[in-house]
Amino acid sequence: MRIGGALFLIAVGAILKFAVTIHNTHGFNVNTAGVILMIVGAIGLVAELIYLSTRRRTDVIQPVPTPTRTTYTEVRDPDARY
Repeated sequence: MRIGGALFLIAVGAILKFAVTIHNTHGFNVNTAGVILMIVGAIGLVAELIYLSTRRRTDVIQPVPTPTRTTYTEVRDPDARY
């Protein structure tokens, strides 16, 4: 359950608890269902926030190739005239 789903359950539960009034439900209490949905949404929200805060964030760092140093040595002929 993501944050949006948890907030949706909390909102639907609050609507059922505080905004809906039904007098004859034959054993089904809408207010109790609203409270249950709000509790499940709150547990889902807390679980998602804990998951987001403990998730490891990894950065992939690729090493930049360093230029190689090439050394040139000049070989001189000792008998040559310059």
